Amino acid sequence: MALTEGKLGNYIELIEVRNTGLRYGADRVRGVNTTKQMMQTRADLSARDLSKFQIVRPGEFVFNHRTSRNGSKFSIAYNDSGNDIICTEDYVVFRISEYGKQFVLAEWLFMYFNRPEFDRYVITNSWGSSTEFYNWEDLCDVDIGLPPLAIQRKYVDVYNSMLANQRSYEQGLEDLKLTVDAMIEKFKHNTRRAFLGDLVEESDVRNENGSITDVHGVNKDKQFMPSVASGADLTKYKIVKKGQFACNLMHVGRDVAVPIALQDSDKPLIVSPAYLVFSIKVPDVLPEYLLMWLSRAETDRYAWFMSDTNVRSGMEKKRFYEIDIPVPTRAEQESLIEIYIVLSLRREINEQLKTQIRDICPILIKGSFEEARG
Repeated sequence: MALTEGKLGNYIELIEVRNTGLRYGADRVRGVNTTKQMMQTRADLSARDLSKFQIVRPGEFVFNHRTSRNGSKFSIAYNDSGNDIICTEDYVVFRISEYGKQFVLAEWLFMYFNRPEFDRYVITNSWGSSTEFYNWEDLCDVDIGLPPLAIQRKYVDVYNSMLANQRSYEQGLEDLKLTVDAMIEKFKHNTRRAFLGDLVEESDVRNENGSITDVHGVNKDKQFMPSVASGADLTKYKIVKKGQFACNLMHVGRDVAVPIALQDSDKPLIVSPAYLVFSIKVPDVLPEYLLMWLSRAETDRYAWFMSDTNVRSGMEKKRFYEIDIPVPTRAEQESLIEIYIVLSLRREINEQLKTQIRDICPILIKGSFEEARG
């Protein structure tokens, strides 16, 4: 057996099917990320004409031809969801042609795209200045060797088996999340409530001697992240100790979220003097529970709505402290936290499984090449 050599464009065809008549709404809009996955978009779609969006059917590929600021990754995904989705008209949609189906399986081709080697190839061959592109014509010009379909199927079966296991595990996560959501909903309607400002106290301890150099910011995923404070006077930065929260109220409107995080390390860190730092001052509220409540999408939407209308679109501290918090018993909080910790750990494992699947793609492609060459 041998590889069938040719240009990729010989086996694929461009698809441009618009969402005319608004057949699909905003719930079907997806973006494509650098891990080769379709994702729910966070973009504001209120002013977008969804009739111009493209339909991506099961078995079709979609990619973003802009490669700038993509972390040296090619953002391409394969729709194996079983449902039509829609994507921006800026994306490129294609599929294996009828002729191409004699030579290549869509899942095998997706594994081929999932290799760091292909990412490097795309970035090297992108063109442009401030914005770089890798277009449909560039993809068609790729030289590719194709093993016989029987060999491709053998390695695709291994890939699909791992994918099925990961998705089964992910479904279990949804069941746990439903449990957490049900408990939170119960607390929302059946427990006493208190204003956030009555539960916490602000901390304004500065790094006066400059002894702490571990500078962090807070992102909209409710996590601390390393930050570079080039040229900044670190003696003015605020110290965040274990059990304290740091929050960037200036970016609530921009992020449509409350960028807040709980410091769980014994080693103190510092954040920008513009951040709000606080800790819980009452004995009947657990920090982990408070973070869970402030991490809800409903809380993020409320905070966004209450943001001001200036350029920064930040949230006033006074309004932040007016957020209404249900306060269940400590036992109920502890029960919720235990389930949430399990959910968080399983989410991490699920992400590890996804990484393993991506990492095995180069191995499977290499194996199919070697078997075809004998």
